[in-house]
Amino acid sequence: MSATTTLHSDHSVSVRPALPADEEALGELDRSTWSSLHAVVPRPRPPYDPFFDERHRPEDFLVAEAVTETGSPADPGGKRIAGYIRLVPPTPLACNAHVRQIQGLVVAAWARGAGVGRTLLRAACAEARRQGANRITLRVLGHNTPARALYASEGFAVEGVLSGEFFLHGRYVDDVLMGRLLAP
Repeated sequence: MSATTTLHSDHSVSVRPALPADEEALGELDRSTWSSLHAVVPRPRPPYDPFFDERHRPEDFLVAEAVTETGSPADPGGKRIAGYIRLVPPTPLACNAHVRQIQGLVVAAWARGAGVGRTLLRAACAEARRQGANRITLRVLGHNTPARALYASEGFAVEGVLSGEFFLHGRYVDDVLMGRLLAP
């Protein structure tokens, strides 16, 4: 990805279901956005595991595509994957089939600050409703202030805190549980 890539001035962002053909691009996006702000696993190192596997299927992901503009005539812009969100049932139990859980939200560095995360979050809520859910939940690290602010601005409330749940980079970090009801 060119360091000069930016969203097109009209901020055209669309969301679609992920396709098996997105695997390479999503894997690269996942690796390029790794950060101690949100990751509880070590930084990925080659050889890389597949992005999709039996627990992470293409149908679990929504992908944001954005129209880009660059400063290079050799790369005049076009649609690029700007982010993804993973939406799954939290358990296989029938008694909570009415719930969907967000288990990952990633936005490319070049697309941050343009509403891609918010667009993905809203699309996940709409998809959860389409699947028959009436509630959506997520977990976020306590020190991830930008993500927590985004979730709160979209109606998610803190429903619990697992204090010191993770030991990351020499310190204990809270795991914050957030959720909201989905309007019909």
